[in-house]
Amino acid sequence: MFDEDELLPISALEHLVFCERQCALIHVERVWYENQATVEGRNLHDRAHDAGTELRGDVRTARGLMLRSLRLGLSGKTDVVEFRQLSEDDTGGVRLDGVNGRWRPFPVEYKRGRLRHEQSYSVQLCAQALCLEEMLSVTVPEGALFYGKTARRQAVVFDDALRQETESAAKRLHDLFARGETPKPDYQKRRCRQCSLFDVCLPQASGSRKSVQDYLARNLTDAPSP
Repeated sequence: MFDEDELLPISALEHLVFCERQCALIHVERVWYENQATVEGRNLHDRAHDAGTELRGDVRTARGLMLRSLRLGLSGKTDVVEFRQLSEDDTGGVRLDGVNGRWRPFPVEYKRGRLRHEQSYSVQLCAQALCLEEMLSVTVPEGALFYGKTARRQAVVFDDALRQETESAAKRLHDLFARGETPKPDYQKRRCRQCSLFDVCLPQASGSRKSVQDYLARNLTDAPSP
């Protein structure tokens, strides 16, 4: 079990599974670079968080819920959690204040692009489900990824394999923070060209063990005065 001050962001799991170096640059070295994709993504998340709570039929939608798991050492904020009403004879789910019946959580994570399979997204969403299970003492069997460009959903089932991968990723994340070191580049053309930190990371600088902070400091120091 982790203490409150040891909790790491759920969002970092997406970066870790995508690329450990990217994760370390963002969350250990605090390096960030904005481009059109990151701005669009942030705006999409902001709209999801700000829309409030609503009840439509047998689905109650809550936005921007704060989550945590002391077992995994994770915390974060959801985009959307749909609480879906269960039948009267179903004893699962949870009770909600001021609402009759029992309800099962269904997390939904927003992504800016087009529908595609990204394992890092599924791990991030599964981590939200594990937090909900721990906090509410309920089973969360599935959720969905919502893609902004196509306004389509991709169902994600939280099976044993995905749960195990997510728990393993959480442990790797804590190990990465404990080491406090940024892994050297591992250039993979398709993956690296998708990354907003490509020009900062320098993944084709093969064998470099210098951190980006060292690289920036060296170049700024050596730069001629205007």
